[in-house]
Amino acid sequence: MKIAIIGATGFVGSAILNELVNRNHEVTAIARNPKNDGNSTIKWEKADINNVEEMSTIIAGNDVVINAFSAGWTNPNLYTDFLEGSKAIQEAVKKSGVKRFITIGGGGSLFVAPNLQAVDTPDFPKEYYTGATAARDYLNIIKEEKELDWAFFSPAFEMHQGITTGRTGKYRLGLDTPVLDENQRSILSVEDLAVVIADEAENPKHHQVRFTAAY
Repeated sequence: MKIAIIGATGFVGSAILNELVNRNHEVTAIARNPKNDGNSTIKWEKADINNVEEMSTIIAGNDVVINAFSAGWTNPNLYTDFLEGSKAIQEAVKKSGVKRFITIGGGGSLFVAPNLQAVDTPDFPKEYYTGATAARDYLNIIKEEKELDWAFFSPAFEMHQGITTGRTGKYRLGLDTPVLDENQRSILSVEDLAVVIADEAENPKHHQVRFTAAY
């Protein structure tokens, strides 16, 4: 398949890129500061995600666009930059003619009780609140999208650099509520997140819905 990935040098994006390359897909890797490691299956592109025309030209002709854009957790303008960037990417995908769009959001919008999202609970980490709120607000925006065959992925609550299970290739899927293990924890490594996204790109199961995954 021909797959474009936005944010290909980030924590999540680079893991997805590695997984796609290992599956022998033809990848267009888009980043603010692209790398070029000589891998002939990767076409690196430097782009401004807010430039809709430029982005639409770069991603045209792909089978799938995967959005792993991050506005940066320490960015003082995180909320606005994430929301505006995400909307610009969505518009660029529409202009490109690519129909399949998988975007990575946050886990804070998962429901932990009826009408209660994780981001609204007292114990939600304050340092993640702004980013989680931005991702939730973008989820509400993309829910109104009718033209694209989109899927919005919310990672497990515990999906960070401290998860060292590596790539197991195993996971369980969910929709609007977290996937919990026997200890009531929602955990997934970034390598297995990449497996989830690559599997979804190859064999689409989620159409115009949000989904999640964990062990």
